[in-house]
Amino acid sequence: MNRLALITVLIANTCLTAVATAAAEPANPIATPKEGFATGLTAIVLFLIVFGILSVAVWPKIVSGLDERNDKIKGEIAAAEDARMQAKEALNEYEKNLADARAQAQQMLEETKAAQGELAAQLKARAETELGELREKAKADIEAAKKQALNELYSESVNLATVMAGKILKREVSVNDEQRLMEESLAELKTVNS
Repeated sequence: MNRLALITVLIANTCLTAVATAAAEPANPIATPKEGFATGLTAIVLFLIVFGILSVAVWPKIVSGLDERNDKIKGEIAAAEDARMQAKEALNEYEKNLADARAQAQQMLEETKAAQGELAAQLKARAETELGELREKAKADIEAAKKQALNELYSESVNLATVMAGKILKREVSVNDEQRLMEESLAELKTVNS
């Protein structure tokens, strides 16, 4: 602070000297060499004083402010670059996850289609098996019904034949006769059907 006070006193003294010199002499538009030298010297001294004050008090603050601003801008650029890299990595990760999800979905779809095909084949095979079993059962039922119907038909035929024979012979046919006739008729019908 002592330097600042000394510089202020020197500036004030120089200014007062210049004013006193200008007031003592009449105003002449053309300066004499002595006046030009004093004015030039005063200007140089003032310049040096102002330069000294500015270089000591002002310029360091300006330079430190500019340095701080430069550091801040560099930090922001670095942060922006980091954010950009993180965003790029996140995008790459997202695209990778999306591709994986698509691949998994495609695989699940293919597995589902394969499972549907297997299930359809199993159902078709089961249906064909059941249909074959139903056909066989129906054939067996038809064959059994046919045999039963034929047996009933044979029995009824024998009864009718017995009744007719009894009427023709005017006598009754015994149970043994009826049994013998039925067996003979069945044997004949079997030989005819075979």
